[in-house]
Amino acid sequence: MKANPPKALRRNWILVALMMSMMLAAMDNTIVATAIPQIVGDLGGFSLFSWLFSIYLLIQTITIPVYGKLADLYGRRPILIFGIVVFLAGSVACGGAWNMHSLIFARGLQAIGAGAIMGTVNTIAGDIYTIQERARVQGWLSSIWGISAILGPALGGALAQYASWRWIFFINIPIGIASILLIMLFLHENKPEKTTKVDWRGAAAMMATGTIIMFTLLQSGQSWPWFSLPTLGLIVLSVLMFKLTLRIESRSKEPILPRWVWGKRVLLGANLATIGMGIIMMGPNMYLPVFAQSVTGVGAIAAGFILASMSITWPLSSSLSGKFYLRIGFRNTALWGISIVIIGSTAFMFIRFPGPVWALLTTQLMLGAGFGLISTSMMVGVQSTVVWGQRGLVTGTNMFSRYFGQSIGAALFAAVFNAILTSRLEQAPALLQSQLPGVNKVIEVLQSHNATTEVSIYLKEAFFSATHYVYLSMTITGLITLIILLRTPSRFPTIAD
Repeated sequence: MKANPPKALRRNWILVALMMSMMLAAMDNTIVATAIPQIVGDLGGFSLFSWLFSIYLLIQTITIPVYGKLADLYGRRPILIFGIVVFLAGSVACGGAWNMHSLIFARGLQAIGAGAIMGTVNTIAGDIYTIQERARVQGWLSSIWGISAILGPALGGALAQYASWRWIFFINIPIGIASILLIMLFLHENKPEKTTKVDWRGAAAMMATGTIIMFTLLQSGQSWPWFSLPTLGLIVLSVLMFKLTLRIESRSKEPILPRWVWGKRVLLGANLATIGMGIIMMGPNMYLPVFAQSVTGVGAIAAGFILASMSITWPLSSSLSGKFYLRIGFRNTALWGISIVIIGSTAFMFIRFPGPVWALLTTQLMLGAGFGLISTSMMVGVQSTVVWGQRGLVTGTNMFSRYFGQSIGAALFAAVFNAILTSRLEQAPALLQSQLPGVNKVIEVLQSHNATTEVSIYLKEAFFSATHYVYLSMTITGLITLIILLRTPSRFPTIAD
């Protein structure tokens, strides 16, 4: 019989499989965004294309904690393989879509698989590496986001232009198959000692509640005004579903999300801080590339690289965070991280019109450094406080917190930006009033370069002002997150297994 490969070699191949799996989910949105013009041109349905992203974010987010619980009950390996298989099935369906509705449905299927991938990959990393090693591994996993931010748009554009947009989905298949083979060959884990009946009622109620809340955040202010009957109705429904979910979960012997997850101060503080980080992340993601193109005047590729520069310092600080949290603790490492984020957000507000490129790069590099310290210390911190049979749950909950925060951030910053931009347009001098476009046409007018010099300058200054208020909101969110961390216990009780 052939001997098993050494443990170190097995772990290296498992890490390769985890990075390949994460690349499937990480690169998907960036590669799709680049091919939107070709997709819409072929399938039509321009008014629906935003749902290609909304449905993916919604379903991925609400399924992550459920998969975390299932990974604790049935093991990580089957859940991760299931997630990859479903993601690949969704990719095939996306590539074969015949209209926008079928493509949106297929994207939802992809998201069901992505939820399993995102939560389980980080759980496996927590299983096979020690606390001392996890920061370095998280740095490798974080680097996937940087690679995806650069490779995704380039690959998506090339495939859409020289082959077909359908290949941006078919290209997932060989990567996914290779990842499955590596996982089957090298990831061996002991089966859980006991298998408990899954609380499917609680899982269904929790996902339904999460869907309604996420749908409210994603659509209010976009499809209808925030202060409207649809928003009010959805908020009431969210509250009722939340109460129903609590009732079902409190009666379950094995709830999907036990109360102790939010009852322990260290877990509560870590997850709330991760929500705060998720909120802040959406500010530059939503507005910095458009700001760079419309106000600073750089091209689309340069704007993309400015945004992606955050992905340089993120994995670096993530890798280095282990030296910090082993010396000063998880909470204090996150405090340093959020302090850097606050400084970076505040620094943007001192940038003078029209915003030099080096200043934009500097703020992004600072944000990436701060996010790397927060995300890794909080992820490894919550993993270190529980045993194997609870690690999937706390990891999934922490990942859910980040994506839930991003949904809040998308809604919050859109409301702030649109309110300030509308106000500036309404306060324009009388001579310019008749020449100014509506809020929805500002970017189009700036990109076309057809406006008069006076109108163009005023629109750029209005856009400049609105973006600064977004960064002010990021700073305020950072200060709230700082207070949350200060109220979180400085010592995370570590459990060795």
